Amino acid sequence: MDATTLFAGLILGSIGLGFIVFGRKQKNPVALVCGVVLCGMPYFLSNLLVLILASIVAIALPFVIKF
Repeated sequence: MDATTLFAGLILGSIGLGFIVFGRKQKNPVALVCGVVLCGMPYFLSNLLVLILASIVAIALPFVIKF
């Protein structure tokens, strides 16, 4: 694990925490699940390109699917 992947995990975890807080307050299950996925994704994906692409999908998903 290099510093770039570590920094990307920090940023994605922060965005995920924001999604979790938003999902709990608004009772939006899609945002809540995407927040949990964003927080946990850096632990399972070590390839930086795959991590960024999967994170873009997880960030965009609450805006595409609305409850």
